Amino acid sequence: MDGMAAARVEAAFRLIYAEVFADPPYNETADDVAATFRRFRSQTRKPTFRATLAHTEDDEPVGMAYGYPLGPGTGWWDQLTEPVTDDMRREDGRRTFGLMELAVRGPWRRQGIARRLHEALLEGTDAERALLNVRQDCKAASAAYQAWGYRKVGEARPWEGAVLHDVMLLDLR
Repeated sequence: MDGMAAARVEAAFRLIYAEVFADPPYNETADDVAATFRRFRSQTRKPTFRATLAHTEDDEPVGMAYGYPLGPGTGWWDQLTEPVTDDMRREDGRRTFGLMELAVRGPWRRQGIARRLHEALLEGTDAERALLNVRQDCKAASAAYQAWGYRKVGEARPWEGAVLHDVMLLDLR
């Protein structure tokens, strides 16, 4: 779905996010969720925003993924603890798809839903590669990303006070 469609079903995205990220190691609070969804509203206004949402036959939200291609002025590469080459960090608004969030609620995990959400999100994109950050203490997520072909290209603290994250890149071509 595009940003307008995602904005219309923000409540489903919020429900999934709040439930998944309340658990350890994230331990996100209501204030954290509110901050994420202030950013979500801004992100959904980007013309290149894309999202996927999984739900049951009864329309219960199960999982979600969203992101958008990184623009030339992205600060993503500035958060790395060690710099990468100028070629690696070059962005033009099409080269790299930034995966902002991917989450599946507990009862539906380990059924391939996250992988299908990921594939659906990236299907048809013109990006050469996909980029994401994953907390280093999230072993299951890291293992899944590696199994899908992602490789670690660095480490970052994506915001002030953040724990260390692995920066992972997937070649799409």
